[in-house]
Formats: sequence, structure tokens, C-alpha cells
Amino acid sequence: MASVHAYKRFENSLVQKVKNMILLIGKGMLRGGTLLFQTLTRRYTIVLVPHSAQKVYNLHFTLLSFFCFIAVFVGLAGVFFWYRTSYNNTIGGSFTDKENRLQGTQASLDQLRDETALLLREAKGFETALSGTLSSLGSDIAERNNPNPGGGDLSSFFGITETPDGILQEVHDVRQLAGYLSSVVEPVKEIGTLLNSQSALLTEIPSIWPIKGGIGHISMFFGQNTNPFTGQYYIHKGIDLSTYRQGDPIAVTADGQVVTIDYEHSGFGNNVIIKHKHGFYTRYAHLLTIRVKAGQRVQQGEVIGYIGNTGLSTGPHLHYEVHIGSDVVDPYKYINIRSNLSRSH
Repeated sequence: MASVHAYKRFENSLVQKVKNMILLIGKGMLRGGTLLFQTLTRRYTIVLVPHSAQKVYNLHFTLLSFFCFIAVFVGLAGVFFWYRTSYNNTIGGSFTDKENRLQGTQASLDQLRDETALLLREAKGFETALSGTLSSLGSDIAERNNPNPGGGDLSSFFGITETPDGILQEVHDVRQLAGYLSSVVEPVKEIGTLLNSQSALLTEIPSIWPIKGGIGHISMFFGQNTNPFTGQYYIHKGIDLSTYRQGDPIAVTADGQVVTIDYEHSGFGNNVIIKHKHGFYTRYAHLLTIRVKAGQRVQQGEVIGYIGNTGLSTGPHLHYEVHIGSDVVDPYKYINIRSNLSRSH
């Protein structure tokens, strides 16, 4: 029992000491707080005395108001610097992005300049080729397309001085090129018209190889030759074409109408005469068989029969003649019309 009473007394004593300590600390904090409040709220006065005899200015403040002012100032300064830093970062990022896009635009512009220069070089070559073609087709067309005798339409902007900003030059070049291309539309149309007319004309006169597919060779030319039967000189009024065999198809050399189908035992054998425009006639002789009828209209390249050995002949071949009215002419000159035109152009 004695030990229990001693423990209780010790416990009560300890509790009382703790309470006293807490009260002491509380009173100390209260006195410190009161002292601090009194210090902070204590009024101070700054007297401003001008050198001249004027009114004296008194500035009253407390430490609490002074510290509040400092806190507000520091806070505003911090906000200002934070906003400035954030703004600089934003502007810097925007400038960087714009600079990158500007560099990309500059690279695209450089590529555009290169492509424009290449286009102008190609256009110059096109102008030269077109001028030559127009000149060969007709000087009046060439002069209308090239009104400046001292140079082509494109030459005017091949020597233009570079503009200071380096950009307007390309724009001007492209506009000049567009104008030039617009100006050649009509001459090109005229070329098409001429070619169409030429193509129509070439179908109306004997201008292709009379054996289908362009095969065979000339075994006897037009003019003075030795007669294979008599050995005497005579005038051969056509050309003989051979493939060394019978049965190869024979093509009519121009559009026309069949006027004669005949057989001469001691002469041309199976032969066909076709009338064409512009006074032309063609004869195809020694045919194996004939596949057209008198009065029939035929088109250039159409098969009218097959190579044979009929009539007075030494072997399978085609005897081919060209007449203009009553005159007999060398067929070889007309067979080469297309190739001669190609070489001249």
C-alpha cells in the first residue's frame, strides 16, 4: 500500500510540474508576443526638414507597416521577374519557331529558284526547236511567232538584271515564260493543222511501200534496163519488187478507186489499175490473186492482192508503176516521200 501511495504522489507531482512548465512557457510566449506586438506597433517618425524655411514633413510609420510594405514590394518584384522570365521564354520559343519556318521557306525558295532556272533553260531549247520547225513550215508563221528578229521571245528575260531583293526576278521570269507559252499556242495549232493537211495529202498520193509490212527489195529499177527475155536495152516503166516468194500481200499506195482489173498472158498477167486524186494512177502487175473489184474504193495500206508470177515474168515479183495523167514517172521518188519529209524536218 505504501508503494502505491508513493507512486500516486510522484505522478501528481510530475503532472503539476508539467502544468507549471506549460503555464510558464505560455506566459513567456504571451509576454514575448505582447512585447513583439508593442515593438511592431510602436510609432516612429521621420522628420523631413527642407533647407528653406518651409513646412516640415513628418512621416509616421510602424515596424509592422514597414515590414508589410517590404513584403508587398518583394512579392510584386517576384511576380514581375517571374512574368518577365515566362514572357521571354514564350517569345524566345516563338522566335525560334519562326526562325525555323523562315529557314524552311528560304530553302523552298532556293529550290524554286533552281527549278525556275532549269525551266527557263528547257524553255529556251523549246523556243529554238519551235522556231526552226516554224521556219521550215512557213516563214510567215515563224515571223508572227517571233516578232523580234534579233532574238527569241525568251531572250528578253535571260539577260535581266537581278533585282535587289532577289525574289522579283523569278516572278518576272515565270510571268515572261507564261506569256511566251501563251503566244505559241496559235503557232502550235497551225503546225497541227499543217501536219493534218500533210497527212491527208500523203494518203492521196502514192507514198508508201507497196508490199505490206515494208518487206522485199527492188530487183529492177525504173528507166533503161536490159530485157531479161531479149537481152536488149529497153525502158522499164516501173520498178520490180521481190520477196523471193509468192503470196506476200500487196498494199495500195494511196486512197483511190479501182478502175481496171485485167489479165495479160504475154504481159502483166493479173494486174490492177487504181485511180487516185491529183491525176495519179498506179498499176500492180503479175499478181497471184486479186481481192478487189472494179469500181471499188480502197484506202492507203489496204491489201488488194498477192505477189505472183503470172504473165510474162521470170519469177515471183510485183511490177509497180506510177502515172501522172498520161506520163509515166519513177515510183521510187514517191515511195521515199515520207522518209524525205522526216529528214527535212
